[in-house]
Amino acid sequence: MPHKVAFARLKLTDFRNYASASLALDGRHVVLTGDNGAGKTNLMEAVSFLSPGRGLRRAAYGDITRVGAAGGFSIFAELDGMEGVVEIGTGIDASDEATARRLRINGTTAKTVDELTDHLRVLWLTPAMDGLFTGGSSDRRRLLDRLVLSLDPEHGRRASDFERAMRSRNKLLDEGRFDPSWLSGIEEQMASLGIAMALARQEMLGLLTRLIEESRETSPFPSASLQLSGFMDDQFSRPSVDLEDEYAATLAANRYRDAGAGRTLEGPHRADLIVHHREKQMEAARCSTGEQKALLVGLVLAHARLVGNLTGHAPVLLLDEIAAHLDEGRRAALFDLIDGLGGQAFMTGTDRQMFAALGERAQFFTVADGRVFE
Repeated sequence: MPHKVAFARLKLTDFRNYASASLALDGRHVVLTGDNGAGKTNLMEAVSFLSPGRGLRRAAYGDITRVGAAGGFSIFAELDGMEGVVEIGTGIDASDEATARRLRINGTTAKTVDELTDHLRVLWLTPAMDGLFTGGSSDRRRLLDRLVLSLDPEHGRRASDFERAMRSRNKLLDEGRFDPSWLSGIEEQMASLGIAMALARQEMLGLLTRLIEESRETSPFPSASLQLSGFMDDQFSRPSVDLEDEYAATLAANRYRDAGAGRTLEGPHRADLIVHHREKQMEAARCSTGEQKALLVGLVLAHARLVGNLTGHAPVLLLDEIAAHLDEGRRAALFDLIDGLGGQAFMTGTDRQMFAALGERAQFFTVADGRVFE
């Protein structure tokens, strides 16, 4: 069983609709119930800021600070993490013109938010993701990279460096500056980073596919078949150095085409995650809404198990409105599966009775008008 990463305390100041909120937690799952708009998802979003990135809503920091607050927002958490008990504080100071997120770990300023992955991994599933299979490829790619990042903390840095190099190349092409010495250097950097990104994605999908295959008989959810498309398809059995040379050559050959398009047309930033319903042998985009939801739940929970297996530490799960539209039996099976992962999950819903099958395995809180009551 993976080590359980569990929160002991969570405190918010001027975050969304919370002037101040404090939760004392005992390591069990956390169930937040209340009316729509009460602030349940806001609490989950606060926890998501204890991972790299902009949280589960990807909101601008200025939009997160409570309306009318004089300063920025802050989040404080105490938890038993991957390296023992730790105190983490993060937020923004409205007086800072850069509005960069600050992070302190055990009272010491962290160099980057990537240090959060030394202490916990956070995964989430929200209603906004329900259209994942029918929407644009960017949402699926973002999910894919978040899944990779939870296993490979360096993936985020590679992706941001690739984007920066690509912007530099696009700017040179837009300005008509086709100096091969400048462009070749940038394209070689893009090739090195881009192939590393693609290989990390392929490796994660391979591990996840094997785990899904092994658990097909015991999972209450349909199993997903996963593959990548849109960038060097079916080429990744070759040595990485050959792939880098080929991608760099492709970029060089496409300079004038990319200049005309105003963007780089080939690369890992164009890849797509293709998901099929394995039992029905049907692309997820063609499945019913209920089947798509079940596929997504099964995929996220399988990945949570993979994270626990590979890191030795169960991730923290944020499951917004997870029990909605499930019958009593399916809910009970879902909660058993979540509990079996060995980690702590935060769950929301409008009706506490939907979580009755959790029993004493969870702490229950009522959320109303920016306040939280146990």
